Amino acid sequence: AVAAGIPADRIVFSGVGKTADEMRLALEHGIFQFNLESEPEAEMLSQVALSMGKRAPVAYRINPDVDAGTHAKISTGKSENKFGIPYDRALESYAAARDLPGLDVQGVAVHIGSQLTDLAPLEAAFTKVGALITALREAGHDIRTADLGGGLGVPYDPSQPLPPSPADYGAMVCRVTQAWPVRLMFEPGRVIVGNAGALLSRVVRVKQGAKAPFVIVDAAMNDLLRPSLYDAWHDIRAVAPSGKQAAANVVGPVCETGDTFAMGRDMDVVEAGDLVAFMTAGAYGATMAGTYNSRPLTPEVLVSGDRWAVVRARPPIETLIEGDSIPDWLAD
Repeated sequence: AVAAGIPADRIVFSGVGKTADEMRLALEHGIFQFNLESEPEAEMLSQVALSMGKRAPVAYRINPDVDAGTHAKISTGKSENKFGIPYDRALESYAAARDLPGLDVQGVAVHIGSQLTDLAPLEAAFTKVGALITALREAGHDIRTADLGGGLGVPYDPSQPLPPSPADYGAMVCRVTQAWPVRLMFEPGRVIVGNAGALLSRVVRVKQGAKAPFVIVDAAMNDLLRPSLYDAWHDIRAVAPSGKQAAANVVGPVCETGDTFAMGRDMDVVEAGDLVAFMTAGAYGATMAGTYNSRPLTPEVLVSGDRWAVVRARPPIETLIEGDSIPDWLAD
């Protein structure tokens, strides 16, 4: 974030596994807030801050035990999830953190999941946060910030109802938080970048299957992991549609059955050499990509109107090989 030009005093550090070295780096930069996820983490940060002669601004991430109604692998606010401290233990945890030297306990944080298409779970979580802020201030804590996380969904499947808009979300937040005496913070990600990106792929060949043809494309699960990992839907369109549609299975070239983008999908009829676009690939697309099966990363192209530029070139296959080295005791 610092390398991207973000001022340190606008950076929040979240995550359940912060290491002492990472804490030290964040303190050196003077970030705005650490979102603590456990009492042992608070104790470690206290020790690191003391060793540097600094005070770390902190909030506890609260687990409100609210079902976000999203995919199980991106739900983060239920009691069985690894994130945050239980809501019912919050007063005790905050009291302990206040007694730790080197910490400035300034806020509350919450994040219940990603790709939410209903505002009700968010409102339920925020209502619990508001009650907790009141209780904490009554207990003598100087709570000045509330991080409400992110998670607002984007439309992947055009046949499904549109998720709430950012304006709908903002109106709900205004109504719920209007009496909170705090600075509000948000972590919107997918809703900003999801529909800003598409994955472009070429059809290698079409192979007849038992029930529907297999459209084999040159993109694979390593390039766009969400369908394999989450059974996620991405709209698949021909770049130059013929007007004909039929059911097809869209798969990649990696030697795994999981390298599948869609099965029995009604879509544009395509042939070998045609270009297809996987839509809404701007979030959790390139950032989750890898080089599995020795496949170099996909290049990234930035487009603005009729202008375009390659902003990340495809690395040559040699770069994968150059990363390896043979130890001396095997070289002979």
